[in-house]
Order: sequence, then C-alpha cells, then structure tokens
Amino acid sequence: MRNFALPFTAGFAQKHDMAKQTGPAGFKGMLRWAITPPQSYAVYLIGLFLIFGLSYFAGTMKPKHSVGMGPPPVSAPRN
Repeated sequence: MRNFALPFTAGFAQKHDMAKQTGPAGFKGMLRWAITPPQSYAVYLIGLFLIFGLSYFAGTMKPKHSVGMGPPPVSAPRN
C-alpha cells in the first residue's frame, strides 16, 4: 500500500524560496500587487462599486432644513 500512482508528497514539500524574497513591503508592495493584471481588474471593479455606492448614498440623503423658518420671501409680486 506504500506505492501510489502519483507522488503526493512532492506537492506538500516546503518551498523556502518565498522566505528569501525581499520586496517592498507596506503600501508600495500593496500598490505593486494591485496593479498587476489579474488583481487590477478586481481592484477596478471594487472601486467602481464603491464610487457607485457612495454616490447613491449621497443622493438619497435629504438636506437638513432649519426649524422655524417659513418659505423663502418672494422677491417680486406675481401678476
């Protein structure tokens, strides 16, 4: 039972190459990651949804009217 058709242990071997990589960390690293092609499409769509959602939310807000004020004064009498 020890001989398998596929070498399963090769897929689970540890790869130490990633630990040796020294790239920009923080905001620069995230920016570089976000502008690579597969991620850039997702970042663009998320940005579109955020802008649409914020503009929709801002459009549904009602302006606050001050209490006790009547209608605005009429500047000229109507005929």
